[in-house]
Amino acid sequence: QVQLVESGGGLVHAGDSLRLSCDISFRTFTLYAMGWFRQAPGKEREFVGAISWNGANLIYADSVQGRFTISRDNVKGPVHLQMNSLKVEDTAVYYCAMSPGNLATPARPDEYIHWGQGTQVTVSS
Repeated sequence: QVQLVESGGGLVHAGDSLRLSCDISFRTFTLYAMGWFRQAPGKEREFVGAISWNGANLIYADSVQGRFTISRDNVKGPVHLQMNSLKVEDTAVYYCAMSPGNLATPARPDEYIHWGQGTQVTVSS
């Protein structure tokens, strides 16, 4: 059974940084692309970024490009989302997800089949 568990969320001020982690209880997760999404109240789930199985390919949403960085440790396991220069509009529940497909960096929610429970990030002005 695949389990993804996010951690690291919290309440910060605009301009601060946070590092989210996604711990994965799946031995061969190293074969799969991993993505981060977020969902703000009353809005649809939004793509944040994705990293290929080997970390060689990365893509980000325009709204976070240059501020957020995804990394993965295929030895110890966590996938991280480093968020710098946070803005109020970054407030959302953040989810990590695993994609078993052939795309290096999937960007649609329906391309992912395993999801974590989410971690809340709140950015105050």
